[in-house]
Amino acid sequence: MNIRVESAGFLSSVQDLGRPGFRQSGVPLGGALDSHALRVANALVGNGDEAAGLEVTFGTLRLSFADDRAIAWCGAPFSVRVGDQPIPAGRVAEVRAGRELTMIAPTSGGRAWLAISGGIDVPLVLGSRATDLRGNFGGLEGRALRDGDMIGLGKEARLPSRPPQSNGGLETAAPWGAPAGWAALGKGEPILRVVRGTDWDRFTAAAQRSLVSGRFTVTRDSDRMGVRLEGPELERCDHGDLLSEAVAPGTIQVPPNGKPIVLLNDCQTVGGYPKIAHVTTVDLPLAAQLFPGDTVRFGEVTLAEAQMLLREREQDFARFRVGLSLHRR
Repeated sequence: MNIRVESAGFLSSVQDLGRPGFRQSGVPLGGALDSHALRVANALVGNGDEAAGLEVTFGTLRLSFADDRAIAWCGAPFSVRVGDQPIPAGRVAEVRAGRELTMIAPTSGGRAWLAISGGIDVPLVLGSRATDLRGNFGGLEGRALRDGDMIGLGKEARLPSRPPQSNGGLETAAPWGAPAGWAALGKGEPILRVVRGTDWDRFTAAAQRSLVSGRFTVTRDSDRMGVRLEGPELERCDHGDLLSEAVAPGTIQVPPNGKPIVLLNDCQTVGGYPKIAHVTTVDLPLAAQLFPGDTVRFGEVTLAEAQMLLREREQDFARFRVGLSLHRR
């Protein structure tokens, strides 16, 4: 079965957890900019972590369904509804055949991730269904969704427990769901925790202090590849040429103008700019919600602390999946 894209919004694409293992060939990781949000939404509808969903950015996405499916979404404060029935973030709901799902992005910018039971069924490319918008491969013909597109859905596994229905027969969200901090990320001035990068000592003491004490503003020249920032100039101690080295999502590079760039999932695999720091994995969801005009700060943690934060989140996610399994019995 499939869904029809009635309105594609500004930038909606098929994404999963990306393409690990191909960076030596110059293929970026790609995938959902907030992989945790997509994993949570997939768990809610009974999919595995690897299932593909939709990443929605700006505008209005409208989908019509050919058969009954469970859906869940996580991310920025979108307005989401099935018909006239609102669907909160982090809750599972059922969309009946012939009905429409509408997702309206906040005017201040934001991204959300939608999971549908069975997952999005598009061809695997290098082991992933993610759309590489720069390379024009993966997803649906290697591009963003367009009005009128038909998207295949996989055969769904056992559906989660059916959510209750209102008196009018409209679909409503289940009373249980994901923790609030996983389901929805509100606007504000986030503090991204960072560990020191391999080139930390190439920067002046003033630049090091500015990184973890200053306020930075997101510029218009930002996309899925990276977030460019205006703020205190981060000056180097030396100005010699550097060899290009591996970079990854979360790496903070500083070009000669001293204005940092936080790399995101579609970033290149190597880079020659010095790497002053790296955003912790658990805070990449906050970086994924940064849009032009937003402000952001950074706070330093040790590598051991960053690893502990990730372990704790993974342990919590494992317990979350166990809890969901109890609802499906």
